[in-house]
Amino acid sequence: MNDTLVYTSSPDLTSTIIREKRTNMLKMGLMRYVAKTPLFNEIDISHNEDLESDEVIDRWNNWVFELSTEPDYESEEANKELDLRNSINISKITPGIKLEIEIDQFYNREKFIENVNTDSASSSVYVTGATFVDNLFVRSLGDHWSAGFKWRLVSSTGENFNFRTEFLPSVEYDIFPYSEATHRQLRILYGAGYQYNNYIDSTVYNKLKENLWLQTLNVAFQVQKKWGSINLLLIGSNYFHDFSKNRLELNSSVNIRIFKGLSLEINGGIAHINDQLNLKKGGISEAERLLQLRELATRYRVEGGIEITYTFGSIYNNIVNPRFSSSNFHY
Repeated sequence: MNDTLVYTSSPDLTSTIIREKRTNMLKMGLMRYVAKTPLFNEIDISHNEDLESDEVIDRWNNWVFELSTEPDYESEEANKELDLRNSINISKITPGIKLEIEIDQFYNREKFIENVNTDSASSSVYVTGATFVDNLFVRSLGDHWSAGFKWRLVSSTGENFNFRTEFLPSVEYDIFPYSEATHRQLRILYGAGYQYNNYIDSTVYNKLKENLWLQTLNVAFQVQKKWGSINLLLIGSNYFHDFSKNRLELNSSVNIRIFKGLSLEINGGIAHINDQLNLKKGGISEAERLLQLRELATRYRVEGGIEITYTFGSIYNNIVNPRFSSSNFHY
């Protein structure tokens, strides 16, 4: 006999509550098997007398909110650093629509002191900051099509943006039905729209502001099997005023279950970059280069990694003991 149970948890539940509710569902699912054994005489079934059969009403109407802040301070005699990261995530996802709003803010201040404890002591202070607001709205148009828009707002000292906004109406087609997305997908996304850039300093093209039109094409492939999964993402974009100002990226990852306990993950990416219209004009100081205070010119980017994991031991040990744990209290 085979059976499938589905448990759905609310995003605001703790891991303990999720574990308890999931265990209770497994217990109920096992009863059909126990009923066919002599152990059924040992089982008593009861229910909560206060159980109500009223329809569950979602007072949040599918809206989910997530707020986070991450202040970090480090101090030494000759170096002091303050790092702040804040984010707000708002989403509403239903079978018909997908709405996501993400706000991320970064602030970093570093102070270097030279000739400490002398009369000639001096200090240098470097400050970088960035704010990103990403908005996504998608409406389903059937088993294969969907349409929507991406709207991004940016302010970044490192990227030389005093203000940047990009609005991209887009359409997507999945060769496989969206209902099969957890097993396989091959999505083709095309978008074309408008970008306005207001720069902090003059760019290498002697621009302080400009209006641009651009297009993007993404092809995403994913397949998930018992042996693992394959993920590929191809991204291409260019500006209409000059097709030579373009970018092409390919990112991939492969997860393989070699045998019981042993798994292998390989990931990598390569990019051809020729669309850095925002590069700041002028030379680059040693501090800007070492501290990555500004974006540097490049024609390509290559990255990759490999991870091998082997797990063995008792399959019955599910005991949680948090003593002396130091991994951000995640058990």
